[in-house]
Amino acid sequence: MTASGSTDFLIVGAAGSHGATGNHVTRQLLAQGHRVRAFVRQDDERAATLKMLGAQIVVGDVRDFSTVRAALEDVGGAYFTYPLDASLLEATTTFAAAGKQSGLRSIVNMSQITARPDHASPAARGHWLAERVLDWSGIGVTHIRPPYFLENLLTIANPTTIRTEGKLYLPFGQGRHAPVAGEDIARVAVGVLTNPGPHHGKTYVTTGPVALSMAEQADTFRRVLNRPVQYVDIPVENWRQALSQGGFPPLLVEHLSQVAEAHKHGEQDLVTDVVKAIGGSPPQTLETFVRDHRSTFEPTAP
Repeated sequence: MTASGSTDFLIVGAAGSHGATGNHVTRQLLAQGHRVRAFVRQDDERAATLKMLGAQIVVGDVRDFSTVRAALEDVGGAYFTYPLDASLLEATTTFAAAGKQSGLRSIVNMSQITARPDHASPAARGHWLAERVLDWSGIGVTHIRPPYFLENLLTIANPTTIRTEGKLYLPFGQGRHAPVAGEDIARVAVGVLTNPGPHHGKTYVTTGPVALSMAEQADTFRRVLNRPVQYVDIPVENWRQALSQGGFPPLLVEHLSQVAEAHKHGEQDLVTDVVKAIGGSPPQTLETFVRDHRSTFEPTAP
């Protein structure tokens, strides 16, 4: 551990990549002048950048009680996010125990919209249990449950096929969701961390501004890129095989497959005003996201 001195907030997952909510939370809190301690797995370039911005850096494993307990010394509030992994419950329990012992007053927990005890996805059930562990800690906890991230369009949606074929292959049927940017979720987390009292015991679903089917999202791509883009609905099993062949971990493959099946039946079809009400400004639109990442979706010149 390389941190020293008191701080306002501990951010677990501060160097995360997908959605990068922990990274955004760290940056936003630092920009507001708060003292921030960033908990990272590796002392790499991402950690070095956060340190340069003013964050204290703690390098370690969230499942290591002694490291987490030391990192929480003199911390008032914490943001907790963890990769979709079989060790989620162990990491959450370790963090809750360390937080209880250190006198931590508030936690913002990154969960997911699919968290419930009867979900077909083991990972979704795990997130629901992780929420309960934090609730039972006695610390003031706020859960954030986003739907699909806008950043999913850069990963599991495979931008290569949009770029090369003008097609978006996914098994989501006619189901709708309101994709949300990691940066917008972070603004909600910062809003709660800096004024935790009114939010203790609450669960917030953080969505984008409008729920869209994948066909409607493909039409947005078409308008922004000014070329044909079509959604092609594929069987879930085909997608499962493609994810496995692409090197995705088995737990993630099972989760994505089960969530895709539930998505067809409206599991994520809702829109909330949480991002604006707590985060302070409206959430990013799909149009803006596609425009900002246009180079990723445009054909590569010969």
